[in-house]
This record gives sequence, structure tokens and C-alpha cells, in this order.
Amino acid sequence: MVLQQTYDREKIHLNIARLKKGGENFEVILDDIDKALELKSGANVDIRDIMNGDLIFKNAHSAEKVNETAMKQWLGTEDHFEAAKTIIKNGEIQLTADQRKRLLEQKTQKILNYIQRNACDPKTKLPIPAQRIELAMKEAKIHVDPADKVDFQIEKIVSKLQPVLAMSFEHIKLRAIIPATHAGRAYSSVKSRFKVIAEKWLTNGSVQVDLDIVAGDRNDLFSLLNKLTNGEVQIEELK
Repeated sequence: MVLQQTYDREKIHLNIARLKKGGENFEVILDDIDKALELKSGANVDIRDIMNGDLIFKNAHSAEKVNETAMKQWLGTEDHFEAAKTIIKNGEIQLTADQRKRLLEQKTQKILNYIQRNACDPKTKLPIPAQRIELAMKEAKIHVDPADKVDFQIEKIVSKLQPVLAMSFEHIKLRAIIPATHAGRAYSSVKSRFKVIAEKWLTNGSVQVDLDIVAGDRNDLFSLLNKLTNGEVQIEELK
């Protein structure tokens, strides 16, 4: 008796971007999902670093190639790289469960960091603790889109958060006087990270710096200046 071996066809996961237009299906296989999402968000990314090959498919899983006439008609080009850009930017990028989870965690953390850095408690003018923001996001049932750029989601998320978490996106003006022994290094570091609106070098070698910062940056600024000057800096809030 002759034994015949049979093999199950290996299931290979493909990262795919898909666009449906004019009743036609256009798909491209992605080699780098993160760069594809960057391109979709508006970043300048070389399409050749994203695509796996240079083909456009009607069905990537069955390797059915696209109809070139349909591609020209609906995507406006015969160039596969240009077509791929259109598909990625305007279509849907399919994500695995692990990819969605990773991106969701990254985007959620970026949103938390943005709110904590830029918002403050309207009563105390102090930054809002991250844990309070997290709890408020759960209470407001905030949905973070793992495939969408954080900048595009912030306004909507803040709007949903405000009924359950009092926050104010205020700017404050501060004046710091840095002693001569630390003036050069400290001034350069502060100017590279915060908005300086005025500066004045004093006769004793000290530098007076006026800054316009978001309220959430207050603690970071104080910490930086105290570290750079060994606590010898003078800081006051300008009215």
C-alpha cells in the first residue's frame, strides 16, 4: 500500500492596505506597518520602505493582480508606487490583534502625556496627575483609534473629557533670574526647550529670562532650572 502525505497549506499573515473605489478592490502588501501608518498620518516616508515588492493586487491573498485599466481609471496612475501611496493614505490598513494592542497603548500614552503636559487644574494651576486623567478617560468611555494620528484625535478626546475632568489649557508667564556662575549653560538649555519672550543680561553677569509656557510645564521648568543652578535661581510669576 502506498502512503500519500498531505500537507495543510500554511497560513501566512499578510499586512495589507486596501482601498475600494468604483466597485474595484485595490490592495498592497506592506513590509513595514509602522511606516505605513506614518505615511497615512501625513509623514514623508519613502513608499519603497513600506511595500513588500512593487505590485498592486485585486486580492493579495490569492495573488490576483489588479486590472491596470481599472487602476488608471480609479487611482489616476499607472505607476504602482504612486498607486500604493493612494491606497495607504485613503484606504484601510489591516492590523493584527497584537499590532492593534501595541499601537493602542502607544497612542493612549501619547494622549495622556499631551494632556498632562499642556493642561492644568483650573483651581490650583498645577498639572493634572496621570492617574486622574486615566480614570477620567475610562469614565468618559474615550475611544482611542490605534490607526489614527494622535494630533487628529486630541481635540475630540479633550472635548469628551471636560465634562468629567476640569482642565484648563492655560499659558503662564514666568521670570527667571539665573546667577552669573550658571547663566550661559542654564540659559542655553532653557531656551532650547521653552519659549523665551524676553531676555536681559544684568551688570553682575546674571541673566533675566521671561518665559511663556503651558501650565503643565511649570514643574519641568522649575526642576530643570534648580538642577542647572544648584537651586540658586530666582523664579516669579508675571501677571
